[in-house]
Amino acid sequence: MKRFLKSLLAKYILIILIAIFLIQAAYFIIIFVFFNLMEDTDSPEDGQNSFTEIEAEWHREAHQVITKDDIKHLFEEWQEVYPDASMFRVNGDGVLDVQSNLQENLPDKWDVTYTAQFLKSHYEGDPFTVVAFTGEHEEDGFIVFQLPREVMQPYGQRLFNQYSWAIIMLTMGIVLLFILLSLWFFRGIRKRLVHLQEAMEIRDIDGMPILIEEKKQDEIGDLEKSFNRMVQELRESREREQEEEQLRKELIANLSHDLRTPLTKINAQAYALQKMDLPIEAKHSLKLTSASIEDVDKLIENLMSYTLLMASKYKKDLKEIDMSRFLRQYLAAWYPVFEKEGFTVDVDIVPFEQNTWKVDSLWLSRILDNLLQNVLRHAADGKYIAVRTESSELNDAIVVIDKGKGMQVDTEQKGAGIGLSIVDMMVKGMHLDWEIDSTEQGTTIKIIREKRAGN
Repeated sequence: MKRFLKSLLAKYILIILIAIFLIQAAYFIIIFVFFNLMEDTDSPEDGQNSFTEIEAEWHREAHQVITKDDIKHLFEEWQEVYPDASMFRVNGDGVLDVQSNLQENLPDKWDVTYTAQFLKSHYEGDPFTVVAFTGEHEEDGFIVFQLPREVMQPYGQRLFNQYSWAIIMLTMGIVLLFILLSLWFFRGIRKRLVHLQEAMEIRDIDGMPILIEEKKQDEIGDLEKSFNRMVQELRESREREQEEEQLRKELIANLSHDLRTPLTKINAQAYALQKMDLPIEAKHSLKLTSASIEDVDKLIENLMSYTLLMASKYKKDLKEIDMSRFLRQYLAAWYPVFEKEGFTVDVDIVPFEQNTWKVDSLWLSRILDNLLQNVLRHAADGKYIAVRTESSELNDAIVVIDKGKGMQVDTEQKGAGIGLSIVDMMVKGMHLDWEIDSTEQGTTIKIIREKRAGN
C-alpha cells in the first residue's frame, strides 16, 4: 500500500479527486447561499403576499376608496410594503390624476382604445399588473398596481438569475485548474523521461552510459533504478571482459615466446641433418620440415604482432618518406625470393604527384611482408606477382596483383586470416585505407591514401 501511494497513478487519482471535490464544494456553497441563507420575500413577516393574494387585496381596497386623498393614502401604504411597485389612477373622465413611483411614460388623457390596448399588452405580462375599479361605480375610474415579477421571486433565485454567469465561470475555472494541474503533472513526467533519455545517450570516456540520480520512488524512479543497475552490470561485464582480454593477450604472448624456443631448436637440428649424407627422400622430408617450421614461426610472429596491436603496444612512429624510393628499395629484397620460386615479377613504380607519405616505414614493411607472403602461400600456382603505383583524382594507391586461385580456395598453407587482420589494423593505424578483390582468376589488393586527407 505504501508503494502504491508513492506511485504516479496514486498522484493522478488524487488530482482527479481534488477536482471533483472542488466542483461539488462550489455547487454546495452556491445552493446553500442562494437558496437557504437569502431572504424569501414571500415569507409572512415581510408583509408581502403572492400575486393571487395581491390581486384580491387590491380589488378589495379599491372598492373602499373614492376620493383623491383616499387613493394617495392607499398608494403610500402599499408603497411601504412594495417599494418597487408602480401605482396610478385614471378617473371617470379618463384623466391620469394620481401616480406613485411611475416607471413608464403614460398619457394624461385615456380613451377607450388606449385603455383596451394597455390592458391587452399587460395581461399576464411583466410587470405583474392589476386593474381595479374604485368605489361602487365603474364611472368613478380605476386604479392600477404594477410590480416587477422578479421582485416576488425568492432572493436567492433572483441572485441566481443575475449571477448565473458567475456559476459558469466558476465551473470553467475549476475545469481549467484541473487541466493546469494535469499539465503540470505530465510536464514533470515528461521532463524526467527526457532527462533519462539524455542520460542514456551520454557516454563516459570508456564509451559506457553514465549513472543517473534516482529522485523519486515511483514508476519512473523504478525505471531509473533499472537503468542504473543495467549500467552497473555493463561496467562489471566490461571489466571482466577487459580482464579476460588481458589474460588472453598475456597467454598468447607467453605461448608465442614458449613455442618459438623449441621451434628454433628443431630448425637447428633439421639444418644439421641436411648437412649429413642422407638418402634423397630423407633430405626432401627435411626440406619440407624446415619449410613447415618457418611457416609456423611466421604464424607465431603474426599472432604476437596481432596481440600487440590489439593491446595498442605495437610501437608506431609516423614520418614522411619518399614512397617511390621506399618501394624500390623494399622490393629489391623480395625479388630474389620470387625469382627462386619461378614467379614472373612485374614492378611498375611511378612517383605520385604527392610522393611524400606520412607513415611508419616498419609498419608499411610489415604490411607488404604479409601481402607478399600470402602471394607465396596462396597464389604459387599462378607464378605471377605485380607491384604497381596508380593515381586517380581522389587517391593514390600501391597495388599488389597475383594470378592465383583466390583466397576463397582452400590451400595447404594456412594463416592468411590473421595476416590480413594485421594488415587492416596497421593500415587504419596510419590513417590509410585498403581494398581487396579476390576471385578465381587472381587477387588485387590496394593500399590507398586519400588525396584530400593530405600527408
